[in-house]
Amino acid sequence: MRYQRCRQLFGDEDFIRLKQAKIIILGVGGVGGYALDCLYRTGITDITIVDYDTFDITNQNRQIGSEAIGEPKLEKLKELYPEIETIEQQMNMAWIESFDFTAYDLIIDAADTTKVKIELAKREYKKLIMSLGSAKRYDTSKIEVASIWKSHGDALGRKIRNELKKARFDRNFTVVFSPEEAKCKEKGSFVGVTGAFGLTICSEVVKRILRK
Repeated sequence: MRYQRCRQLFGDEDFIRLKQAKIIILGVGGVGGYALDCLYRTGITDITIVDYDTFDITNQNRQIGSEAIGEPKLEKLKELYPEIETIEQQMNMAWIESFDFTAYDLIIDAADTTKVKIELAKREYKKLIMSLGSAKRYDTSKIEVASIWKSHGDALGRKIRNELKKARFDRNFTVVFSPEEAKCKEKGSFVGVTGAFGLTICSEVVKRILRK
C-alpha cells in the first residue's frame, strides 16, 4: 500500500485528517517544490499550486522537475503529481487582493516578491506559513520556525516586519527562516537548504492539521 508507512506513523484517524486537508502553495521553485513533494508523499494530495514560470537551466541545482528546461513548471509538476490542481498566474498585488483563499485550510507562501508576501500576510495570516530567505546559505542546522516577530538574522524578514509595523499590523503568522550569515552577494543557492526549507514547511503543515 502506497501510504502504509504514513498510516503506521500517524494512525488511521489522523492520516484521514491529513488526506482531507486542502492546501495551496504560492511558488513552486526550490522551496515550494520540495514542500509539494513532501506533502504529496505524505498523502496530502488536495493541493493547488500557483506559478507562471518555465524551467531554466539555472534551476537545476535545486528545483524538482527542472530537467524539463523550457517547459512550464506547472505542466511538469502536474505530470509528476497528477492529483494536484494548477493555477498559471503571476502572483501580483491585484491577484492576491482578488483571489478567494476561503476553501484552503493552509497557505504556503514560497513566493519571491516582498510586496506580495506582505499583502498576503495582512489578508490571510491565520492560515499562512511563509518561507523567508533560503538562498546564500548552506547550513541546514540553522533553519528555524517562529512567529514573524521572533524571526531574526534574515534581511527579508526584517523588511517584512518593518513594513507591517508601518501598516500597524501586529498579528502573528508562522515563518521558516535561517539566521545564517549570507555566504555570497549573488543569489547563490544550495538544495540542501532550499529543500530543507520546503520539508520544514511540510512538517509545519502536518503539525498544524493534526493540532486542529
